[in-house]
Amino acid sequence: MKNWLAGLCCLLLCGVAFASGPGGVRKRVQASMLLTGTIVVAPDGSVRSYAIDRADQVDPAAMNLVNRSIPAWKFEPVLIAGKPVAARAKMSLRVVARPIGDGNYSLAINGTHFGQEVPGQHVTYQNRVPPTYPPQAIKGRVTGTVYLVLRVGRQGQVEDAEAEQVNLAVIASDRDMVQWRNVLAKSALAAARKWTFHTPTSGEYVNAPYWVARVPVAYHLKTLDEPEVDTYGKWQAYVPGPKELVPWIDSKRLLSGSADALPGDGIYQLDRDGLQLLTPPSGA
Repeated sequence: MKNWLAGLCCLLLCGVAFASGPGGVRKRVQASMLLTGTIVVAPDGSVRSYAIDRADQVDPAAMNLVNRSIPAWKFEPVLIAGKPVAARAKMSLRVVARPIGDGNYSLAINGTHFGQEVPGQHVTYQNRVPPTYPPQAIKGRVTGTVYLVLRVGRQGQVEDAEAEQVNLAVIASDRDMVQWRNVLAKSALAAARKWTFHTPTSGEYVNAPYWVARVPVAYHLKTLDEPEVDTYGKWQAYVPGPKELVPWIDSKRLLSGSADALPGDGIYQLDRDGLQLLTPPSGA
């Protein structure tokens, strides 16, 4: 895995000029993969069982980490009518490999998300026009993912939107990296403010004044004749962006998972009563 990861990161850096020097750049590049699955939590908050989707396709080093870490997780017990109960949820994990020198990498589960979308109890898309790929980003061959936080009002309109994090798959100077993050974030936010949603029709929060959700927006370049590549369970090089403050929501909602642990282009409502992981994702 060590040689493969080093080659992947070199490929990401190939042909790019950077102001901070090769050493500084190598320290910022990570490799990661997003894994999905399900988990069952016992009434006492311990892990009763779990399953990783397509586990046979996942890099063995990543699976070893997952299988060591998840059984030791501890959750805040889920209560129904004041009594702890077993709970089942979908989960997604962001596994990262960080360079630690001499061509070696340390592996960790960097983020988690747990959620079970119940029909009628969560916001869903009514009209979602894809964002326009910024021409300057196309010219610069810039790709990445913008993680948005949206506040959806009772009429299904976006009342507020923020870019919580922008991860890039390109390296440049610090100044240029900030610029590219802003370019992608501006495009994603412009599109998101025009989206409309179906609001919940049942459940505990049906009468809430608004709903908060995370939405990942991916920007990836490919030629018309380029075949789709299945990257599940494989390492991908990227540069994580800083996590920005979202001033208009309470911190507990943002603690209910990690922005860059969300799969695909779905919408993930941030409920106050979702599964709450109490232990570090990779263990103490």
